[in-house]
Amino acid sequence: MTSSPPQGLDRRLGLAVLLPALVVGIVGAALSGAVVAYVIGDPGPVMRWTALISRILRDVAATATIGFLLVGAFLAPETRRTSRRAQLTRLAAASGSLWLVTLVVSVVAEFADISGLAPTQPNFWTQFFGLTWELSTTRMTVLAAIFVAILVVICSAPRGTTGLAWAFVLGWLALMPQALAGHASVAGDHMSAVNGLAVHLVAVTTWAGGLLAILVMRRSLHPHLAVVVRRFSTIAVWSYAALALSGLLIAWIGMAGLGDLRSGYGALLLIKVGALVVLGYVGWLHRRGMIARLEKDDGDSAAFVRLAVGELLLMGVALGAAVALARTPPPSSDVLSPDPTSVHELTGYPDPGPVPDRAWISVWHNDWLWIAVAAVAVFVYLRWVHRLHKRGDRWPLWQSLIWVLGWAIFVYSMCGVTGVYGRIMFSWHMIMHMTVAMLVPLLLVPAAPITLALRALPARHDKTMGPREFILQLVHSRYLRVVANPVVAAVIFFFSLATFYFTPLFYYALATHTGHVLMTVHFLASGYLFAWVLVGTDPGPRRWPPLVLLVVLFATISFHAFLGVVITDSHALLAPEFFTRLGLGWLPDPLEDQHKAGAIAWGIGEAPTLALAIMVTIQWLRQDRRETERWDRQAERDHDAELAAYNARLAKIAEHDRELAAGDKTHQRH
Repeated sequence: MTSSPPQGLDRRLGLAVLLPALVVGIVGAALSGAVVAYVIGDPGPVMRWTALISRILRDVAATATIGFLLVGAFLAPETRRTSRRAQLTRLAAASGSLWLVTLVVSVVAEFADISGLAPTQPNFWTQFFGLTWELSTTRMTVLAAIFVAILVVICSAPRGTTGLAWAFVLGWLALMPQALAGHASVAGDHMSAVNGLAVHLVAVTTWAGGLLAILVMRRSLHPHLAVVVRRFSTIAVWSYAALALSGLLIAWIGMAGLGDLRSGYGALLLIKVGALVVLGYVGWLHRRGMIARLEKDDGDSAAFVRLAVGELLLMGVALGAAVALARTPPPSSDVLSPDPTSVHELTGYPDPGPVPDRAWISVWHNDWLWIAVAAVAVFVYLRWVHRLHKRGDRWPLWQSLIWVLGWAIFVYSMCGVTGVYGRIMFSWHMIMHMTVAMLVPLLLVPAAPITLALRALPARHDKTMGPREFILQLVHSRYLRVVANPVVAAVIFFFSLATFYFTPLFYYALATHTGHVLMTVHFLASGYLFAWVLVGTDPGPRRWPPLVLLVVLFATISFHAFLGVVITDSHALLAPEFFTRLGLGWLPDPLEDQHKAGAIAWGIGEAPTLALAIMVTIQWLRQDRRETERWDRQAERDHDAELAAYNARLAKIAEHDRELAAGDKTHQRH
């Protein structure tokens, strides 16, 4: 019989990440030349090394914070005799505070690095407070600090699972500004490099942080350690796949050829690749035997600790190499900003040239973020369908087909001619907008992904938020009851469109990566919400009567058509600071192209509107048929008791009327 391990935390295991990260980061930066003195504008060795070391500490603190929140919100069971969530919340608050401090130090070090001034020099702090928000690198770090500060506030008070889940999301968001800075932001394929780095950061912090949190909490997790490790194993597999693919994409963009591997940049890259390969093998060992061993005897965790500590050491090596790599320019300068045109300066993309013949089938540019999103959405959906079929349940084939078709059209709209020329021409942009916001949701909503998920995902009964619990909480939340009101959804769909085009948001969506991504997410989400409240069959707030839904639909589309007319007849150019700066001789007149875009917005909504109206009408007829069938079944059970009661009531009324008539005649005779 194995005795229970002592309860408590093992904070020393945090050194398993910190020490190798510091050693490899410092040595790698020294060998690669990442901290050598600058020829012009050198802030001094103290600030150069401070920038490096603060970034290592920042990444380790971020990893720990996200890991504690992951385990607390989604993995660790809670019982009446445990306080794991409170422990993890306190740990997340502590590591989050360290993360915030290192971000503040990083802002100072980054500004010194850019300005060439040390904090002890005159006018440093005056320039620092005046220019920090103006410089993109320091502005991104300040934004990250704001997200982390909110996260720390959330973790400073007792919170439930929902609070920890929101703090976890904020932790992910705090990583995004880091992807917009550094060498990836100036790569030739700017958007792919930034997207790859963002996925890379999320994957590595989630994987390493989750493992670190489990090790630190392993004694407190007894006797549920095996449950937590099994749940984390699934996350680790997804993280490893995302880490490997995004790392390959970043390396492909950052190097001109295999010869670059002989440089300091290449050596650091090889260290990361080697650590990743070994990590994959260690993860395979975890899944092959360690989980079963823990399930057999939860108290015998020594082998798990040895394997996990080794895994964390490798992660620390990879983290240190990544920090040094981030401060080392790619060896081939020609891969950075190869296109000198104003198009690349404004959008991060090269000039695509005049629209060719057969552009609908000949123009393509891989936008790996949306390709990955669509691939994951299709894979997960089909995996759920397969899970249903394995247990003997059925799922309609047509719903699987329209789900795949919807995401295929989405990918085409983002990578095909509409996505390529939609970045510099209003008319193509409008086609992309209408496709994503109106056509794609018409295919995704009837596929009923929420219903499928609730049927395929297992339920949890240990006070943790698994995927199924998260979906249930969302569809029954107070927030969704508000936004899923058909009038509110219609207002979001229309007024966000008007606000987008007649405010600077249009310019930021065209000129910045963040704006482009947020624009796409909003188009898809608002269109999906609008279609869902009209024709969705998934669980959610109570549906409105079909007749009212048709009124809302036609009112919304009328406003939509009116907006198209306004754009068509406008004499002022929208986003003029963007379109007037392109300066490409082959482009049409921007105002004429704007009028064409308005006509597209006016006319292209007709077909989706008709389809939505038909779908609402079909649901109306089905609802009436189901109601009629229900009444027929009730009549068979009670022998038309309702009809008999109705007839009896009519007979009673008629008898009462006859009595009144007889009384009136008697009164008249007298």
